[in-house]
Amino acid sequence: MRKWLPLIAISLGTFMLLVDVTIVNVALPDIAADLRTGLGDLQWVIDIYALALAALMLGVGSAADRFGRKRIYLIGMVLFALASLGCALADSSQALITARAIQGIGGAAMFATTIALINTAYAGRDRGIAFGVWGAINGFAAAAGPIIGGLLTEQYGWPSIFVVNIPVSVLAFVVAFRVIRESSDPAAKIDPVGVVSFTVAAFALTYGLIRAGEDGWTAGAALVAFAVAAVGLAVFVAAERTRAYPMLDLSLFKRPAFTGLMVAALAVNMAAFSAMAFASLWFQSVLGLGPIAAGAVFVPLSLASLVCSIVAGRVLHDRVAPGLVIGGGLLLIGVGSALQALVDGDSSWTVLVPGLIVTGVGVGVVMPTLSSAATAAAPRERGGMAGGTVNTFRQLGLVLGIAILGGVFAGRVENVVGDRLPDAHRVADLLTGGQARAVTGAAPAEQRAAVDEIVHAAFASGLRWSYLLCAAAAVIGGVLTIVLTRSRRPATTPEPAPASV
Repeated sequence: MRKWLPLIAISLGTFMLLVDVTIVNVALPDIAADLRTGLGDLQWVIDIYALALAALMLGVGSAADRFGRKRIYLIGMVLFALASLGCALADSSQALITARAIQGIGGAAMFATTIALINTAYAGRDRGIAFGVWGAINGFAAAAGPIIGGLLTEQYGWPSIFVVNIPVSVLAFVVAFRVIRESSDPAAKIDPVGVVSFTVAAFALTYGLIRAGEDGWTAGAALVAFAVAAVGLAVFVAAERTRAYPMLDLSLFKRPAFTGLMVAALAVNMAAFSAMAFASLWFQSVLGLGPIAAGAVFVPLSLASLVCSIVAGRVLHDRVAPGLVIGGGLLLIGVGSALQALVDGDSSWTVLVPGLIVTGVGVGVVMPTLSSAATAAAPRERGGMAGGTVNTFRQLGLVLGIAILGGVFAGRVENVVGDRLPDAHRVADLLTGGQARAVTGAAPAEQRAAVDEIVHAAFASGLRWSYLLCAAAAVIGGVLTIVLTRSRRPATTPEPAPASV
């Protein structure tokens, strides 16, 4: 049992930081009411954390190689715990967003080192088992977030979703400090220009998408943000092409299979998880479900994902080309999203259940195969970089998905409200901020039934279009993955680092 203590410590940290990507979804209505904020700030509460994970993971991984992977992992865990306390104590949306950003930095330091720490701790068959467990946790954590968030929010209030990280962090820190051995590569190089330019580009693009959703695509702030993102991306590409030790070797994208797998990584989180936040607002502010009930709605997705990740890892590994497995899983996610798009103004939460199950099956098929396939599609000496890039693109997919869907969701709500109620923009802001009951309650008694019908129709329209976009992203991603990886067969290299995920 003692030999698995490093895996337990690493898995605790991984589960905790990935759960925090989606744990806030069910708490959004309570956060909005308590901090008196709207959809734009709620998007940032989710996005800033995932954005920090996406933007910093590769750069922090290089720093960990240079200065010690265990040291960076433990520093990241301390930062994550302190930022979680800051989130719980936040008394404004700005304070919460800032604390979430710091939390994401700590999460990036932890996530960037996990593969290397497992590689150091285990070898041979034990390494395969360790990566299998770690891969299952990756697939299950994001889906479990809303369930855990619902239980904690309803019983103890929304700050508890962050407070719970503190004792878990202390336990994981103590175990990791005692049982994980240090490893480093003093010759590793850090790429500060790459880290800064990629971070600027990702942040500016996300900010531009959110502002465009709020103010329109021709708004000055959105256009400036898009221009900054373009400049940041250009600097990043130029820097990575000229550096001897780049943060991301762009020549990897000359391999069609690798490019296809990065498309899949971008599409899977975007299609499977981006709409969760808006569905949670619908469950609670329109349908009147409590946080526990709202989180429980996502149980079918979580269970399907967990079961299928185990089955897919055993049945499909080394039997079916990984591109077909991943592409097929994305097509299933597309079908699941399309089924959820059947929601209308008269629907209850049950309309989403068939689609959630199919989506969970797709997630369970994709996740265990994605990291190992990306590693196999890259040269052996770039295996760690390939694995880190997959995780970066996954989180970036969630960030961009929430930013894009937020604008679509808010636009559809305002369009429906604008045809039937006065002061449509203000009413839409209240609705998308989780204040549907306040809108209905403010109407004259004789008009409340009609207003309630409009609110249901507006939310259904926003959700329907959001799920349709998710379906399109999944189908496009699935087709591209199959086409670009069609010449690849399952890798059979003797000891690829995360090949058994």
